[in-house]
Amino acid sequence: MLQWRKQDIAPQVEQEVRFAASKVNDQSSAEQSVSPLFFISDWYVRPAIILTSFALFCGLLFNAATYLWDWLDRPVTRLNIIGNTQYLDRNQMLHKLAENIQPGAALQLGLVSSEVGVTSIGNSVLSLDINEIQKIALEEPWVNSVSLKRNWPGTIAIEVTEQVPVAKWGNKGLLNHQGDIFWPENRQELEHLPRLDGPSTDTARVMDQYHTLSQFFKGSNTLMTGLTLQARGAWTLLLDNKIEVELGREKILTRLRRFLELYKGHLYQQAAKIERVDVRYTNGVAVKWLPVPEQKIN
Repeated sequence: MLQWRKQDIAPQVEQEVRFAASKVNDQSSAEQSVSPLFFISDWYVRPAIILTSFALFCGLLFNAATYLWDWLDRPVTRLNIIGNTQYLDRNQMLHKLAENIQPGAALQLGLVSSEVGVTSIGNSVLSLDINEIQKIALEEPWVNSVSLKRNWPGTIAIEVTEQVPVAKWGNKGLLNHQGDIFWPENRQELEHLPRLDGPSTDTARVMDQYHTLSQFFKGSNTLMTGLTLQARGAWTLLLDNKIEVELGREKILTRLRRFLELYKGHLYQQAAKIERVDVRYTNGVAVKWLPVPEQKIN
């Protein structure tokens, strides 16, 4: 067996340590010999590469956005009115809208299921002023509310909620179910509605009073067809046989009950001759008779 002594190992280890130190010194000398320009170039090249990449990305993004905008901003080729309507003249409304969007636009009307369209408007979908179209649409008396939606490639959908008439108001107006007055040009189809009248600020009050008083005529051969609130606060109701009943401002329900008792008792037999009944008196009523036609003498 070989015996290793400390004296035999030490020279070899010392030689290896010297070789490693020499190698480290050589690397340090090489690093010191490199020119400072190398480090300077490394300092500005990396930010330049980052900025260039960012600029290319922004350019690609801009081109994509431009392409998407051009694809979305198509010319408006059609207006559609959708929604259930009974009294609204769709064609007339479309002509008005198209003329305001682009005066002199070529109009072609057509019916597609429940939609009516106008072609060749010309303006683009995104640049079109939706609020202006909505404002014009709401000017139509039969339109209660309207919402607009862009449908690509080139359609503007106009969803209309029509007025729901519940009563005539005065000689020319109508009342909707919310108590708002609107003024259509023609209401001949609505002659069956009750006729209400009064100050424009009291529409809800007149409607409520009409519903209350009309309950007294249920099951009767005579119906209540109208109610008027005078400026001074007095109520006058109208029956289906054209008789006017003046109730005044106070004790409306009590006076109406008294009138109905007298009317059902014997006044109904003379109904064709009566023009007006005034029940504002405490113990009775006043009857105004229709003029008697003059008889011609041969």
